[in-house]
Amino acid sequence: MTPGARIQAAIDVLDRIGAGTPAEKALTGWARGARFAGSGDRAAVRDHVYQALRCWRSYACLGGGDTGRARMIGALRAADLDPDTLFTGEGHAPAPLSQAERGAGSLPSGADAHDLPDWLWAQFQSDLGEGAARAALALRKRAPVMLRVNLARAGLQDVISLLAEDGIHSEPHPIAKSALLVTDGARRVARSRAYLDGLAELQDGSGQAAMEAIPLPSNGGILDYCAGGGGKALALAAQGARKVYAHDIDAARMADLPARAARSGADVEILDGSKLVDKAPYSLILCDAPCSGSGTWRRTPDAKWRLTPERLDELTQMQSAILREAAQLVGSGGRLIYATCSVLHAENEARIDAFLQATPNWHQAYAQRFDVSDGGDGFFVAHLARI
Repeated sequence: MTPGARIQAAIDVLDRIGAGTPAEKALTGWARGARFAGSGDRAAVRDHVYQALRCWRSYACLGGGDTGRARMIGALRAADLDPDTLFTGEGHAPAPLSQAERGAGSLPSGADAHDLPDWLWAQFQSDLGEGAARAALALRKRAPVMLRVNLARAGLQDVISLLAEDGIHSEPHPIAKSALLVTDGARRVARSRAYLDGLAELQDGSGQAAMEAIPLPSNGGILDYCAGGGGKALALAAQGARKVYAHDIDAARMADLPARAARSGADVEILDGSKLVDKAPYSLILCDAPCSGSGTWRRTPDAKWRLTPERLDELTQMQSAILREAAQLVGSGGRLIYATCSVLHAENEARIDAFLQATPNWHQAYAQRFDVSDGGDGFFVAHLARI
């Protein structure tokens, strides 16, 4: 496919998304009908689409409309490129710009410039103050690809060398002791020997740093209460945790965890809901709670356009319920770790405050926010200790 043909394909996918089709479904539908497209073409179209989702409102302003075509015109203008060079109508490229399109478009401001819904831009300003613009603009960029080196089995330099043999270039990142930033060849990671042999896992840098800050108990079990894929359970095991359990209300999310644990040499036991009490009390419980994911919107940019105030309220109620439930399983002198990949106050500090007011036999021992950065997503973690 020519560069112009890739732009036209992105336009078609963006129009499907604009009509209500989820981003991944729209991309999959296009790929199935585009048998001529190679892997490089599919990756390029995907990159165009996801960047347009990150900059949904600002590209619409610059392009002078809310269609896929207008947004891709806006994308080129945002990159200081002349749309006429690619909108030629030749070789499946988009049709040439009309005079009206050449004169359309304006510089974005306010929520448009920060690519957030109006209510969320106001929330960012209220929650983050002077850091609101910085966070919003950081979410408009592509996220870094970070690896967690399994330090229980290999050193950073050993993994860097092994990755390089498979055409993957990486370097240590200061956000965490185990963190590697992939600088080239990210799409090869899942096929690399380092990954397949359990020496490296894909994991965001902020999540790695948050896990490294957890003081591991000398005895007693550790429960990852909202385990998802189990990446944080594996990280705790790699740090020397003696016994790690993993649980998730949706067991299907943990389907790959046994294979990943075996690959990395970790001892992680999966518990269903009926066995949680049998293994209690736990010395430490990690609750990486379901949240808006606002700190990860570089990776899932369509999510920020789907979030509503009503959905945020539902999430905060769920988070408070998770804290209450998990706290009952922590032993005397134990710790409850609460974490989200959100930058919103309502999901972070407000939940801790509400929990401490309702349960006076707990106190906050530690809390940290991680900004959206070159090494990690927006993330929040708090350590709660039972008195």
